[in-house]
Amino acid sequence: MRFFAAVGSVMVLFAGLPAWAAHGYALWGDLKYPPNFPHFEYVNPNAPKGGQLRLVSNLRTSTFDKYNPFTIKGSAPAYLSEMLFDTLLTGAMDENGSGYGLLAQDVSVPPDGMSATFVLRGEARFHNGDPVRASDVKFSYDTLMGPYTSPGYKTALEDVAGIDVLDARTVRYRFRKPNRELPLTVGGLPVFSQKWGVEHGKAKRFDEVVMDIPIGSGPYRIGPVNFGKDITYVRDPDYWARNLNVKRGMENFDRIEVKIYKDNTARLEALKAGEFDLMRFFSAGDWARRVTGKRFDTGELVKGEFRHRLPSGFQSYVINVRRDKFKDVRVREALGLAMDFEYMNRQMFYGAYQRVNGLFGNTDCQATGTPSPQELALMTPLKKDIPPAAFGPMAVAPRTDGDSSLRSNLRRARALLHDAGWDVKDGVLRNAKGDVFTIEYLDSSESGARVVSPWARNLEKLGIRLDYRAVDFALYQQRLSKFEFDIMSINYAGTNSPGQEFADMFGSKAADTEDSGNYTGLKNPAVDALITRMTGAKSKAELLPACRALERVIAHSHVLIPQWTAGTHRMAFNAWRLARPAEVPPYVPGEGWPIHVWWSLQAGGKDNAATANGSN
Repeated sequence: MRFFAAVGSVMVLFAGLPAWAAHGYALWGDLKYPPNFPHFEYVNPNAPKGGQLRLVSNLRTSTFDKYNPFTIKGSAPAYLSEMLFDTLLTGAMDENGSGYGLLAQDVSVPPDGMSATFVLRGEARFHNGDPVRASDVKFSYDTLMGPYTSPGYKTALEDVAGIDVLDARTVRYRFRKPNRELPLTVGGLPVFSQKWGVEHGKAKRFDEVVMDIPIGSGPYRIGPVNFGKDITYVRDPDYWARNLNVKRGMENFDRIEVKIYKDNTARLEALKAGEFDLMRFFSAGDWARRVTGKRFDTGELVKGEFRHRLPSGFQSYVINVRRDKFKDVRVREALGLAMDFEYMNRQMFYGAYQRVNGLFGNTDCQATGTPSPQELALMTPLKKDIPPAAFGPMAVAPRTDGDSSLRSNLRRARALLHDAGWDVKDGVLRNAKGDVFTIEYLDSSESGARVVSPWARNLEKLGIRLDYRAVDFALYQQRLSKFEFDIMSINYAGTNSPGQEFADMFGSKAADTEDSGNYTGLKNPAVDALITRMTGAKSKAELLPACRALERVIAHSHVLIPQWTAGTHRMAFNAWRLARPAEVPPYVPGEGWPIHVWWSLQAGGKDNAATANGSN
């Protein structure tokens, strides 16, 4: 789930330790910032307010048809949730696993870790001027847990027993069991007014709250809209939190305009024409060869690669094991052996990427070598449900350089397919019943066919035909929500603090829940048990064996074919209109950094010009 990603994770203090009551939470140790800190170190506290940031939508949808970002059906505009809705806690871009009070001025957890209590700030206000009350927090939670929102909320909040209003400004979340993630998770939920969707004194059903302007408490409101095309967020000059330390030097633009274009080609040409100010790039080919033009030559547009220390994530081809032809792990492993990443990186990606390996790359949770005694202690009782190879060395993506070659990988793949009952007959791969092995690759990206073609050619050498099926994004979303695909590609975000969201991605219950995040369809009691151990860890010493064991089981199940990752955010931006602090925070969240921390050169005065010099 994305709704609590900005906060990270927090620490629950368990029996035998004193209760925690503070201005925020740290996952396994002390918070970086003390009470009453003046501002985050990575902001310019004197950044001028004003001016405009013109963005391109970061969504793949080519339109929007609602203002409610929480319901299942339809598409909301890009960035709407983070612009309009505040949360109890907010995260820092230079610290892992921390949450600091935003709507909440105080957070406390008792020694048994079975609840979390938040005291709201008296000055917190919704856009309509109403105070943010404990009853609004409860209303928001109850609504998100209702039948009209994404099932991912239910999964992430599965261990929340309920929420109590203790007084007008105090809420207590009750937990079914101690879980270090839960105070963070509930602290990262959006809070909205009970008056949102009320018409003529009667509240609408939440899935009928479509065009009603949200009543949030965030720094921006909805401004001018070209419905379905462009939307402008207008900074609220009376934003209640504008003087808080967690907001000082942030939310600097008066207007943030988000434009929608038909496809990536149109977006790139619009950037070159000066129609907007900043664009993040995910295509190595575009970045290397097509981010050029007159405005780049003059220095108006600048290419910037901003190195970060974020987890690498696990962007992957996803195999839907609900399909009979993919149920045998040997078949799935064979498909991965046909992918030649080294060729693709050399010939197509300009050497810009590294191979993804496992779920937790670039974090302490990453599994390497053979299982430790602590990992084996968790895995051995679950042995009947764990692939035997998981008890050996950690799975490593196949290579085609050094001592390895594509030819040897394909020979191994052919042997695995034979053992699984598939052999080449009449030039195609068939099973004993004569069924031909074909794969439909579902995609909505205009560049997908080019990227997948080398893999398709290698699969053809095994007798497997891969049919590339390009559909519009609306149909793509519909088919994914109903799990109507063979293979598709998805970029899973990484995390330093894995928790209940993994039950949505790999849990057995989620596999049978439409619109869940379990696209693989994996249903494995060992995976469920390891996720439970991971989310219930009381210390980092308990967390690490659980997440590493989980990574081993998923990797050796071969439900994901790892793709590629990069250690930088690639962004082109207008250096004549935008300024930024010189320091790049280590956990900078892509476009979130410019949106919340940068400022406009058109906003300022003397201080602005002086501060901006050299920042680009």
